[in-house]
Amino acid sequence: MAEQEVLLTVSPSPHLRSPENIPSAMRDVLIALLPVTLCSIYMYRWYAVFLIAVSMAAAALFELLFRKIMKKQATLHDCSALVTGLLLALCLRPGTPWWSVILGAFFAVGIAKELMGGLGWNRFNPALFGLVAVTLLAPLYVGTTATFAPLRQFFGPLDALTQATPLALIKQGLYEQISLSRLFLLSPGGALGETSALALFIGGAYLLYKKHIRWQTPVSIIGTVLILAIFWGNPLENIASGIPLYHIFAGGLLLGAFFMATDWVTSPITEKGELIFGIAIGILVMLFRKALGPTEGVAFSILIMNAFVPLIDRLTKRPKFGEVPAKKAAVAPAGTAVSKSN
Repeated sequence: MAEQEVLLTVSPSPHLRSPENIPSAMRDVLIALLPVTLCSIYMYRWYAVFLIAVSMAAAALFELLFRKIMKKQATLHDCSALVTGLLLALCLRPGTPWWSVILGAFFAVGIAKELMGGLGWNRFNPALFGLVAVTLLAPLYVGTTATFAPLRQFFGPLDALTQATPLALIKQGLYEQISLSRLFLLSPGGALGETSALALFIGGAYLLYKKHIRWQTPVSIIGTVLILAIFWGNPLENIASGIPLYHIFAGGLLLGAFFMATDWVTSPITEKGELIFGIAIGILVMLFRKALGPTEGVAFSILIMNAFVPLIDRLTKRPKFGEVPAKKAAVAPAGTAVSKSN
């Protein structure tokens, strides 16, 4: 009987296998973002639909363009560009000019993602990178008239443009003008992704259930902000007025904690590292909110800590399997006799 030749596939370790893949994980993120997306559409109607559509389309087109220029295969099927485009749109206010959205998508997908090496190689969260880039470049195009004005005859009025954001009211001490329950359930003001804290909790819970994220980062961010908001001033007065909860529900903190800071590529890989990462973000958020302007504190805080992720990973790395710390050999003092028993 002739022996059958056995063909073995040789590949480098590790050999762990999982049914999860990038497209399915990205689709789960889109599903998790669906509740807050629907809330923003309910609140801002066609303005939200238009901005989300422009942002996601621009993100997809810039990925195709940059990969074509760099002679790389198109990867739209992994849905990462669509996730970036949706996250970017949710970080923007409903009256944001369409060309600002396209500019943000250019920086998010083209610069922060593709020029950094593509998916899995980016150092900074792409959506936040695009948001901050547009924010910093804003003074260059102040006075531009290309806004939503030509479209308002189709989209209707947008009263939210003249409303102060919840964070601005908190900073001015006028938080009583905002109902805490309304801010939790459904409230205008701020970015598209700030319309409902409940919707963000639902989306975050879905990601935790699907095990795409761990609890350490979001809980440490939210917990740090909560504690600092209580003790920044008179603790009893802060608790009685509900200011800590205002800081949690407003300003995109939940969107950042569940969907941005937990980005698989730009966050630490160890549980201890995630806790350090989240606590540092929470501290920076409160420093931004108390010492500087009320906007974009979450975005800047996460991007700053993205830069420290390699250091955090080195400081909290797990020992290798079977690794034992080296011990110094015991040296007998000079002149000491060493006996040997048979």
